[in-house]
Amino acid sequence: MLNEIKIFFENIESPVVQAVIATLFTWGLTALGASFVFLFKKVNRAVFDGMLGFTGGVMVAASYWSLLAPSIELAENSGVIAWIPAAVGFAGGALFLFALDKFLPHLHINFQHNENEGIKTEWHRSTLLVLAITLHNIPEGLAVGVLFGGVAAGFDGATLGGAIALAIGIGIQNFPEGIAVSMPLRRQGLSRWKSFNYGQLSAIVEPFAAALGAWAVITFQPILPYALAFAAGAMIYVVVEEVIPETQRDKYTDVATLGFIGGFIVMMVLDVALG
Repeated sequence: MLNEIKIFFENIESPVVQAVIATLFTWGLTALGASFVFLFKKVNRAVFDGMLGFTGGVMVAASYWSLLAPSIELAENSGVIAWIPAAVGFAGGALFLFALDKFLPHLHINFQHNENEGIKTEWHRSTLLVLAITLHNIPEGLAVGVLFGGVAAGFDGATLGGAIALAIGIGIQNFPEGIAVSMPLRRQGLSRWKSFNYGQLSAIVEPFAAALGAWAVITFQPILPYALAFAAGAMIYVVVEEVIPETQRDKYTDVATLGFIGGFIVMMVLDVALG
């Protein structure tokens, strides 16, 4: 099955198209998770926190195995001081998300309406929740696009298998993410259809971010080590600022921690096996 997936992507010449197709898959799994709102009105809090922990584990593992390690390897192969692109890109990604976090109005999943962040607004709670997850998905789409762009540019350390592994890992963690958006909206009184729509729309940004990432790397090839680390910094910022705090607001912190470990292992295995 995995060989067939590789062959499918090898037959697509444009890295931008490859990245968009890969992130349409991740978007589809978000929609699949959101569709659970048609079957259930709520999810057990322990399961919910475990799923969020799993999401964080996947993102942290992907940040190192799929992004930072290739960034350092590419820099070494290019004769550049290995840590400079990784450090500069990582800081840039974190600061980019920091700026978005300060200005874009949003509300984290387990937080009260008066705890919304960004510019103060009277927007509805459901809109703020979707914006929070949309903010979360930008670096994920960028990461996939940057890797596919690196493969097309022929850089050592950027492999098609690694790009596919990253897309699969992000898709897997997008499934519980879709549930995590749609279920709270349903509990607030939104219809099942509206809750589903908001849940799946939270990931629509990923194909656009992926296309941008792939195009940027192909157009400005020397930025690849920086771009990989940029995506890693943005993802780690999301995990530390958003995902982990959301799992620590109830009594199921141990469940969330085990979910995190499980997510890390799944992403690590995917990347090592395919990359």
